[in-house]
Amino acid sequence: MEKKTGAQILVESLLRENVEIVFGIPGGQALPMFDAIYGSKLNFILTRHEQGASHMADGYARSTGKSGVCIVTSGPGATNIVTGLGTAYMDSVPLVAITGQVATSVIGQDAFQEADTIGITRPVTKHNFLVKDVKDLARTIKEAFYIATTGRPGPVLVDIPIDVQRGLCEFVYPHKVEIRSYKPNYSGHTGQIKKAVSMINKSERPVLYIGAGVVVSEAEDEILKMSRKANIPVTNTLLAIGTYPHDTDLSLGMLGMHGTFCANRAIQAADVVIAVGARFDDRCTGRVCDFAKKAKIIHIDIDPTAISKVVDVDIPVVGDAKTVLKEMSALIEKKGRKEWIKTVDAWKEEHPLSYNRNDDKLHPQYVVEKISELTKGEAIVSTEVGQHQMWAAQYYKAKYPRLFLSSGGLGTMGFGYPAALGAKVGNPDKEVIVIAGDGSFQMNMQEMAVSVLNEINVKVVILNNQYLGNVRQWQEMFYGKRYSQSCLARRNKCPRLCNEPNRVTCPVYIPDFVKWAQSYDVLGIRVTEKKDVESALKKMLETKGSVVLDVWVEMEENIFPMVPAGSSLDDVITQMNK
Repeated sequence: MEKKTGAQILVESLLRENVEIVFGIPGGQALPMFDAIYGSKLNFILTRHEQGASHMADGYARSTGKSGVCIVTSGPGATNIVTGLGTAYMDSVPLVAITGQVATSVIGQDAFQEADTIGITRPVTKHNFLVKDVKDLARTIKEAFYIATTGRPGPVLVDIPIDVQRGLCEFVYPHKVEIRSYKPNYSGHTGQIKKAVSMINKSERPVLYIGAGVVVSEAEDEILKMSRKANIPVTNTLLAIGTYPHDTDLSLGMLGMHGTFCANRAIQAADVVIAVGARFDDRCTGRVCDFAKKAKIIHIDIDPTAISKVVDVDIPVVGDAKTVLKEMSALIEKKGRKEWIKTVDAWKEEHPLSYNRNDDKLHPQYVVEKISELTKGEAIVSTEVGQHQMWAAQYYKAKYPRLFLSSGGLGTMGFGYPAALGAKVGNPDKEVIVIAGDGSFQMNMQEMAVSVLNEINVKVVILNNQYLGNVRQWQEMFYGKRYSQSCLARRNKCPRLCNEPNRVTCPVYIPDFVKWAQSYDVLGIRVTEKKDVESALKKMLETKGSVVLDVWVEMEENIFPMVPAGSSLDDVITQMNK
């Protein structure tokens, strides 16, 4: 059998795993790998920053359900993907990151571009490997993909020293993986399932609380059947947007800090909460000791370490959401629960999501509503992080799962644009739109070069308020309007204090996103008035190439409803209380 180099084995292993797209940047300690990629069947997307590569791999994974892959060099190349790994880890996204490393003989000697990649990435990966022998490489790659995509998904890193990349051995790719210490459990315990069903059947005010695990296991149909059969209202997390039909009477919308009034009220009034594939994030629970105090908690999750980690659970069921729900649905009794549904409907009417639709101001919520309306909720929307993210979550009505991509757990500014590029590569026939803030977008806007050179046509809508908007809102509400370092306009010329009364002609606004887009030969459009929003969005959607739409929204608009950090879900600040 012909011997192959470690670099060749890597490429062949990726092809055996049906990898088609790889994102990354070459460097000295990764050159043998990149030389092996040259002329191979892998489609390599050269990014402009390693962080961009990790987010592109993430966006590809979230939107397709397949594992994303990125390859970078050692030292700064590896450390630059740490934020991307942390983002994927917090949100349970399957990703395999491959890093070059200095030769095994000099590891630990502070060699040029050496970093302890294994030590640095251990807290932000599901698992990581340092390959010290080329004979172990093929098996390690097989294990990496297996770990990344099974059980609760997550990022796995493989660190490959340059001498291992150059080493020779026969290539044998294993057909299956057997890891004694890692055996995900997909079938729930029958006794626990029966206990859970009994509790649900006896309940009068149940609520289904669904998270990203429902998306991963593709259990949306099972959730829909159970909720309709037993008349159980459903609330979702940020990462489960699109998983449950927003236009059904049983949909409560998102819960938590910027969730709907009715979702938060329902959780607090419930007598049983059925959490499925959700991890009780603090942005969902509010003050934990006050979360769903009247309710018994059933928790269905494939990750046993998530059970009772945050909230004490009465009935745990460890297993795959789809598998467990199928078994539960057969045992769930049909129920009317008219009084409970009537109460929930009253909360919806009392405080619906709203803003002033009748004035001429350019509200950011209006822009998102128009995007949702014009795309019929069928476009993939990727968000950056900040106020715009929450407005997108509230007003973009995603029709299906995997159409709303957002950094939930880590809250990574700079995620949205590169993630959208990854999503477009994985879904070339879908419309992909970035909803960004002017602050977040500037963190990875250099990836526009990747979009143009590879003809990855993505539409960018910047809700431009010249602030780090979320920070500014907190400073307004809790720090006496002391806007310390949250204004993105020219220093000492904050628009609130500027003598120039016309924002459109005020000289302090930088950058000019329209001119910046044009420098990449991309269409740039600026909108400053509400009456021009719809026509600009239609032009953007009709354009075949990439577009940057710079929308100058109200500068001090706030997100409501809001549960202040550390408060109970009962302490909802609605728009009426502003």
